[in-house]
Amino acid sequence: MPNDTKKSIDCIEVAMINKLIGSDINVQIIDVRSKEEFDNYHIENAIHIPLDTLKENSVLLNKKNHYITACGKGGGRSIDAAKLLSDLGFKANWLCGGTNNWLGIK
Repeated sequence: MPNDTKKSIDCIEVAMINKLIGSDINVQIIDVRSKEEFDNYHIENAIHIPLDTLKENSVLLNKKNHYITACGKGGGRSIDAAKLLSDLGFKANWLCGGTNNWLGIK
């Protein structure tokens, strides 16, 4: 087993999120982009908590929910956000391909 103690957080595909949403699991998407990016376009029903305020705003989140973090293309801010939430004791993954993938933006 490697000595690396860093948790690896997996991305989650849109199809799997849709399965979770259809189950008994409370799923919430958190868009961690800037206000301007969020206002330009976002996933319906996503909540907006910019990455730089996520830690302080985590007190507003329910640890019983499963959080999916999203940025534009996925893999940057969304990974950092999912890791932060996981470190704080939340169930979290990041959205594979980001908001652009969810909305079909190339």
